[in-house]
Amino acid sequence: MKITINQNLARQIILFIVFEMVFMGFLSFVLVYYGPFEKTRENLVTTAMTTMKHQYIATWFLSKEEIDKIMAKYRVVSYEDEVESDIIIKNTNQNNVQLIDIKNNRFTGKMLIVANPKHVALGITDMLGERGRTLSEIVKKNGAIGGINAGGFGDENRVGTGAVPLGIVVQNHVIKYKAGDTFDIIGFDDKDVLVIDNNVTIEEIQKKGIRDAISFGPPLVINGKPTISYGNGGWGIQPRSAIGQRKDGTVLLLTIDGRQIHSVGASLKEVQNLFLQYDAYNAANLDGGSSATMVYEGAVVNRPSDILGERSIPSAFIIK
Repeated sequence: MKITINQNLARQIILFIVFEMVFMGFLSFVLVYYGPFEKTRENLVTTAMTTMKHQYIATWFLSKEEIDKIMAKYRVVSYEDEVESDIIIKNTNQNNVQLIDIKNNRFTGKMLIVANPKHVALGITDMLGERGRTLSEIVKKNGAIGGINAGGFGDENRVGTGAVPLGIVVQNHVIKYKAGDTFDIIGFDDKDVLVIDNNVTIEEIQKKGIRDAISFGPPLVINGKPTISYGNGGWGIQPRSAIGQRKDGTVLLLTIDGRQIHSVGASLKEVQNLFLQYDAYNAANLDGGSSATMVYEGAVVNRPSDILGERSIPSAFIIK
């Protein structure tokens, strides 16, 4: 027996299903924002407000004052101590590089463990100020075996080409780009020690003997101590790239996939805790989101969240 359904009835059924889905989705947001789910609400706000396209997820439901209060509550604590210079580089005769998997029940990622910090340098686009290059292109052009994206760049409305870096770019002791008078820096000095500092001048950069550096942050581990003692760090759940160094000089390069079914992303505190787990003495956050990419031995080894694959970027920490 053949059963037919009136077209109008079918249309009504479809519209009802769509309405129910939209209503339930809206109701879910209402419950999160106005119900008893404080931690969930704060995670959602910090995640939404650290993206360029989806801040409306928070601003539709909460006032600016309420959002600012949550963001202030979860920000990374300030630090007073500079990175200690008594790190003893023990691996100058080693060339070991190890790629390991990072995984828990919410995210997956990759870590490159580089025994000799002398082999970690800064690679930049050859068209700085005009357009960026993908990480794969920067790694290949420099004859490197791998690397991760490094500094941020101007990306209004998510149409940035990776051409214009944020802050400063120092490569092999030469200032390649600067915007401003003082800078937050992440990089290496001429003793191959990872330097994480804020509000430094050009004169201080030169005095510290900085060979390679970019601007980003925040710091996650300083002198073996975590910078985030409460909350998730204030930057929500996102794809991440970060860099750290053990006290023997070993460099840790980390990427965490995000915004995908297999991996939703990580908070800054989760990244901090990973570095502590792997014995980082100093560590800092790098540009994340859809820029978070790792390349090793000629291939992209993580899964960037951008639907087009690798984004163009201005700078990368590479392994030569």
